[in-house]
Amino acid sequence: MILTALNKYYDRLMEQGNTEISPYGFSQEKISYALVISPDGELVDVMDLRDASGKKPRPSVHLVPNAPKRSVNIAPCFLWDKTSYVLGLTASDADKDLERAAKTHQAFKAYHQQWIGENDDVGLQAVLAFLHRWDARQDPRNALIDDDMLDANVLFRLEGQQGFIHERAAAKEIRAKQLATHCDVERTCLITGEPSAIAELHPAIKGVNGAQSSGASLVSFNLDAFTSYGNKQGMNAPVSNKAAFAYGTALNYLLRRSDTNHQRVNIGDTTVVFWAEAETEQQAQASENLLAGLFSGSPNPALDSEKQAADSDRAEASKLSSAFAQLAQGRPLQDIAADLKPDTQIYVLGLAPNAARLSVRFWESNSLEQFAKRLAQHYQDLQMEPLPWNTAPSIWRLINETVPHRPGSKPKQDDASPQLAGELARAILTGQRYPQSLLANLIMRFRADGDISSLRVALCKAALVRKLRTLNPIQYHKELFVSLDVENQDPGYLLGRLFAVLEAVQRAALGKSVNATIRDRYYGAASATPASVFPVLLRNAQNHLSKVRKIKPGFAVNLEKQLGEVIDKLDSSFAKNLGLEAQGRFAIGYYHQRSELFKKHEKDIETTSSQHTMEGETI
Repeated sequence: MILTALNKYYDRLMEQGNTEISPYGFSQEKISYALVISPDGELVDVMDLRDASGKKPRPSVHLVPNAPKRSVNIAPCFLWDKTSYVLGLTASDADKDLERAAKTHQAFKAYHQQWIGENDDVGLQAVLAFLHRWDARQDPRNALIDDDMLDANVLFRLEGQQGFIHERAAAKEIRAKQLATHCDVERTCLITGEPSAIAELHPAIKGVNGAQSSGASLVSFNLDAFTSYGNKQGMNAPVSNKAAFAYGTALNYLLRRSDTNHQRVNIGDTTVVFWAEAETEQQAQASENLLAGLFSGSPNPALDSEKQAADSDRAEASKLSSAFAQLAQGRPLQDIAADLKPDTQIYVLGLAPNAARLSVRFWESNSLEQFAKRLAQHYQDLQMEPLPWNTAPSIWRLINETVPHRPGSKPKQDDASPQLAGELARAILTGQRYPQSLLANLIMRFRADGDISSLRVALCKAALVRKLRTLNPIQYHKELFVSLDVENQDPGYLLGRLFAVLEAVQRAALGKSVNATIRDRYYGAASATPASVFPVLLRNAQNHLSKVRKIKPGFAVNLEKQLGEVIDKLDSSFAKNLGLEAQGRFAIGYYHQRSELFKKHEKDIETTSSQHTMEGETI
């Protein structure tokens, strides 16, 4: 299914005339230099092809015959390669590297002699003549080869001619023959369903974070334990050469590291790519932008903050924020944007490194309508009053709530648990339960850094209600936790409400700018072991209330009523300890009660605090 979808995407990109997509048998490679040779094979000049527009010259990209798959084997490219293959020169002085460079150069010469042979094309014959006469130790033109060239990719150009030798018609004919004779075994391709020459080795996939820089395999059978019925390597999963090339090219295109790539994002140790299949390119682009916003909160996650400040990007971000807000409200796709079509097919693939292979962390394929329903459910599960966001949060913004929050610094995405990040993304995309570790992680963060942020509480609520929806739908409808529920009898929820009232009493008595509130000092203990903390807090609350009565007796009465209302619903004794889910309800109750108090009595608290300050009370 994955390979078939990627193969179809390759065909679509080719139909659109995408210049970044290579035709079968070719690839976009980074080339630094061109060797200019005369018809008789003499090295005349070296042309620098690097892009010098930046601070440091960078190789330019050229369409060349695609490279064979390499590990420790020696396998030359056709009419281009590294200097160790083309010239027998390498930057290393180690004997083993010099010996290998000599072997690779001989293989390069033999390979081109085999395929060019008696071909009468002047350019191809010039390459053969160059290879026969080139001697890295004695050739006087060796002075043209400087140290910067060593181990870079080079290709050939004929003196006095435009273009490169691999672009000549005769070279393309030879390349077609190479592709036709690449494999003698014909079987039914699992992707196309047609009898075809089967790829023994599948293409290397580059761009997955943490994987080998030279590329890793999505399909690989390199040990006997992975094979069956006497098949070797790719014969265990027969895919034609052309289909293997197509899916590899499409996946490498999605994984490209480019400022213009909005279809790739990293979530923990998982590299996620996504694409849409629609009737028009505009419809596919609109759906892909929606997904990009979900993952990163930005229409283009590859762009940095300065580039994001461009007017066009701000406008696109504004559209996405509006789209997510309407999705969260359950609005139909057609009402959100004309280009968002319900039947647009969406594909999402999450890849993670695993030695020389790639692991598929998740794979989702469904219509945009189904994805929209899951997103709407996700935002409904996060919904609280007051609303914990100005713009609907992206997956990365939610993941940032699971990492330490340090005073004066932004959360670091590198601190996020790779497994938790990937599991959270999968739960949102599939509509399944959030990872069980999410609630435990949030509770730990509440206790460790004391930041009871609105989004953290919303995630607690979402984890609880989604679990209830799965296990006990009746109870789920009773415990939506959207706003303050004065009828809720859950001990954890009530204790959270009580803690919020006690904090309000303290702030009313000692001022908003108190160095450390009871939340700073006691939240962790109060939410985990209430019996050891709440009796002390209640005794202190009586002293605080007596101070408030001197300034605002009416406000003191209101606070006492709030205390009495919550305490009356509790058992006669406080629980010795609370489990994880109860601690999650504690956080929700605290958030709801605190929001309600400050919505109604913020002015009273500020007035009382300022009067105590003027009278010399300790703050």
